[in-house]
Amino acid sequence: MRYIWIFLLFGFFGQYTFAQDLKQTIRGTVSEKESGVPLIGVNVMVIASNGESFGASTDENGIYRVPDVPLGRSEVQFSYLGYETITLSNIIVTSGKEVILSVEMEESAIELVAVEVKARRKGELVNEMATVSARQFSVEETDRYAGSRGDPGRMASNFAGVQGADDSRNDIVIRGNSPAGVLWRLNGVNIPNPNHFAIPGTSGGPASILNNKYLANSDFFTGAFPAEYGNSIAGAFDLRMRNGNNEKYEFSGQLGFLGTELFAEGPISKSNRSSFFASYRYSTLQLFSSLNINVGTNATPKYQDGAFRLNFPLKNNSNLAFWGIGGKSSIDIVLSNQEKPDEETLLYGDNDRDQYFASKMGVGGISYSKSFNKSTLLKATLAMTGQQVNATHRVFDRHVNTDGFFVLDTSVNNLNYQFNISKLVANVTVNKKFSRKSSLKYGLYGENYLINLLDSVRTYTRDTLTGKMVFTPWKKRWDADDSAPLLQPFVQYKYKLDDKWTMVAGLTALYFGMNNNSFSPFEPRLGLTYQLTPKDKWAIGLGMHSQIQSPYLYYYGNKIKNGKPIQENKEMGLTKSKQAVLSYDRVLSPTVHLKMETYYQYLSEIPIQVNPSSFSMINVGSGFSRFFSDTTLVNKGVGKNYGVELTIEKSFSRGYYYLLTASIFDSKYKGSDEIWRNTTFNGQYAVNALVAKEFLIKGNNTLNIGSKITYAGGRWYGYPDIQKSIDNQEVIFEDSTFNTRKFRDYFRLDLKLNYKWNRPRMTHEFALDIVNLLGIKNILKLSWAPDHPSGNPIQEEYQLGLLPVFYYKIDF
Repeated sequence: MRYIWIFLLFGFFGQYTFAQDLKQTIRGTVSEKESGVPLIGVNVMVIASNGESFGASTDENGIYRVPDVPLGRSEVQFSYLGYETITLSNIIVTSGKEVILSVEMEESAIELVAVEVKARRKGELVNEMATVSARQFSVEETDRYAGSRGDPGRMASNFAGVQGADDSRNDIVIRGNSPAGVLWRLNGVNIPNPNHFAIPGTSGGPASILNNKYLANSDFFTGAFPAEYGNSIAGAFDLRMRNGNNEKYEFSGQLGFLGTELFAEGPISKSNRSSFFASYRYSTLQLFSSLNINVGTNATPKYQDGAFRLNFPLKNNSNLAFWGIGGKSSIDIVLSNQEKPDEETLLYGDNDRDQYFASKMGVGGISYSKSFNKSTLLKATLAMTGQQVNATHRVFDRHVNTDGFFVLDTSVNNLNYQFNISKLVANVTVNKKFSRKSSLKYGLYGENYLINLLDSVRTYTRDTLTGKMVFTPWKKRWDADDSAPLLQPFVQYKYKLDDKWTMVAGLTALYFGMNNNSFSPFEPRLGLTYQLTPKDKWAIGLGMHSQIQSPYLYYYGNKIKNGKPIQENKEMGLTKSKQAVLSYDRVLSPTVHLKMETYYQYLSEIPIQVNPSSFSMINVGSGFSRFFSDTTLVNKGVGKNYGVELTIEKSFSRGYYYLLTASIFDSKYKGSDEIWRNTTFNGQYAVNALVAKEFLIKGNNTLNIGSKITYAGGRWYGYPDIQKSIDNQEVIFEDSTFNTRKFRDYFRLDLKLNYKWNRPRMTHEFALDIVNLLGIKNILKLSWAPDHPSGNPIQEEYQLGLLPVFYYKIDF
């Protein structure tokens, strides 16, 4: 219980944003979707929460402004002759910040007619080339969903076909695939794992480096995605940074469980409409620890991150932006300083050693865009990414004296590693619009990997006479200083036959210069949609995909030659996937829609061991450990995923919203022993139910009560090999029984309470977000615990228990 009170007491934060009045301005820009050219004379209609209507139109630069809009939820409609009308519902207007909406309008396939008003449902995509297994997510959703904690990864686990891999991390499992198959893209750049405490070969972590304060609405793909997305077989996040306010300076400060934060944005030059934003976040637990405030653990996670964007509109419909994000984290898990045997042990770490871990991640880029005319748009980005992970272990010996206290006998360094992987990135795309019915998008994405990996380890045994530790010589497992290029050209063609039929056809390829086996020259993608009625839409998506292995895996060596590890896996090729998706979408009412998808995915050329075994790389890619292969891996493994997904979603109206998702699926693989098994991530089913109700209190004040229920299949495991587990001091499963047993099902209930109080020039917000309200002990895995009081060294390790976070915001 003491940890609960710590979270309650220290989970507060305040946010400060300068504002003017109880009314606010809605403004922004409107441009043509394909070419990026500003649209002149677009009618903009705002219907405020009190029923009042306000109108405006765009000027020669596509800019509009609607001042003096009352606070609350508003509806904004954009209409233009010959273009599909867009209606944005539930736009939240507060006194703290201006509402800036930049909208792209798509030309109708029907020529020179007024097009019927089309409400843009929540989840409709920014990328018009996607036809299935994709949805847009908003910044509001990352905050609003109970248990999401402002994290895009945790938010996405609410969607059909997506599960969280581990409550303590934000890895996501898409349709039974490993989290390692997920691509993270920011501003057109494939970025390293954007999380603190990142482990090589994973895509998640305990805390996100990303901050929803600077993200624009972005897209999330779960299968058969367009040709512009390569080097992924599971799914993709396509994230976009927003621009800062180019007319008004706004500032924020925040103190909370997830970090102490500063944020600023505003104009660089009002006349040129250039802008900036900058953010910085610092670990609150680290801050409390430095002030000698007890946070309930000696292993205090330390992290900080930041981001910036400088945006400069140029002449002749062009734009230049400089941007970047970065973060660093560290944790020291020290057990050697324990005074007594009965002291509470730490959640992570081995009992015989101190562990020191640190990671860094950074991305910086320059983006340029230019609309040459009403039919051609060029986008180009240059960037550099980097990720560093390093760790040190010190094993120790100690004994208990006559007074019952530990006495440290010796402490010896037995592991050091530092991995540095950087990339130089270039991405160029061209949009060419031929007519209101057809358009072409093509480009080239290129990276050059710079790889520096060092790892040395030594093990120990006990002297049979003295019991003292006897160490083996140092052994190098990684020693690499290398580089390798990656190229991915693509082309996509979109054709609207009429207002019912739309086809998107694409082609891409993937080349990785690590070896001669990493080339996929032909990866076609096809999407087709049919609007059967105004309420019913069918769609199909087909595609071939491929992905490189995590770079560090190519360089591991278990054998030594001339003092250096032999890199037995340097010739691993690409993992490949064929995907087919059938989708049906029906509008049940103006605010409720239903979506069903069924899919089949066949994976091939998955790395497996040469000798007969159950091992497959399909099961690797989550958790806090690197992967070590004792034998050579070859691309001969296969796998298959298939299932059915259901989504029923009600957008916010009449004071409430809900999201219901359900997935039934199966995920199997075959290793070199030629036996079909369950993958580690084959939960077989998952159900999510989210609902929230908003109560209006005294005009502009609101109380929100939201909840989330998750029920999903348990994890797979096998029978432990007791002798091998004792020899290796970790749980080793019998190979023949791997993933033949299943833990009990997973259940979690989250609750979020939120009260917002609007005052002149100031807004207060109070909230309580409780993760795992019932404190259910969901099983994560089996762990090695040689000192367990029961005498059984193999014990169940549980997911996170009850985690309440109370916070307070103030905007003024």
